[in-house]
Amino acid sequence: MQTLEPLIVILGTGGTIAGTARSSCDGVGYTAAQLRVDDLLAAVPALAGRRLEAHQVAQLDSKDMDIATWQRLAIAVDEQLARPEVAGVVVTHGTDTLEETAYFLHRVLAPNKPVVLTAAMRPATALVPDGPQNLFDAVQVAAKPGAAGVVVAFAGRVHDATQVRKAHSYRVDAFESADGALVARVEEGAVRLLGRWPAGEALGLARIAAPAGSWPRVDIVMNHAGADGRIVRALLAAGVDGIVAAGTGNGTLGVDLEHALREAESRGVRIVRSTRCDAGPVMDLPGLLPSAGVLSPVKTRIELILALLAR
Repeated sequence: MQTLEPLIVILGTGGTIAGTARSSCDGVGYTAAQLRVDDLLAAVPALAGRRLEAHQVAQLDSKDMDIATWQRLAIAVDEQLARPEVAGVVVTHGTDTLEETAYFLHRVLAPNKPVVLTAAMRPATALVPDGPQNLFDAVQVAAKPGAAGVVVAFAGRVHDATQVRKAHSYRVDAFESADGALVARVEEGAVRLLGRWPAGEALGLARIAAPAGSWPRVDIVMNHAGADGRIVRALLAAGVDGIVAAGTGNGTLGVDLEHALREAESRGVRIVRSTRCDAGPVMDLPGLLPSAGVLSPVKTRIELILALLAR
């Protein structure tokens, strides 16, 4: 009896990988989210013989990613993973907020099957688009026996959702792992495992069931030379529920900014310190505002939103 190869489901959300420009020489003046996920698959002949399904969940530039789309995507991923015949899910996405979506899915679902996000830095119409190779690699990762958790496959490297960060505005290898620990590499279609597949405790879809408009508001404030408390007080007036302070160095904050944040904390606003540095932890020390640990400011924001949703 012939055994069917693993079924991989591709969920499209738009992004540069689905973008087009008027000229093949234009790598920046394009419009994102123009092609459907079926079009992306058609551009990868090497996937023609694979057992795949494609569904369009959203069609947007990822700089415009929003809570309602996150909700739809999490539900769609969960539904596909629940199908016994599905070995893994690939999500095509824009690069701008890819690290946020990856971390959101990791915290909400923590799947025991692979969920692989991929993207592109060049539009599909570029002279040498990077999307087809990234999509091909993502499918290989999703079909890898034993793979699990939410990862990002990009430029031949596989990153853990908790570590991945967009580190460059233009290069085709724009993503890095914060502490340099890659999960795997994809080499000529072969996935070479370097570390462990990410694991975590799933918060579950019930945590994110509230209408998007009712979610707590959490904003990010950066420490810098001359930073004061005016932005914090403006956020207080706007009804903010939580603030992530992207501090300098080890989460350090200027005197005026810290005073304003403590004032906000005394009024019931949740405050968490992260760092504007590209990598490294923020130490949780006595007498200081709560630490985000190793999470970047944008991932700390997601963590705080999910915590506030549990109230």
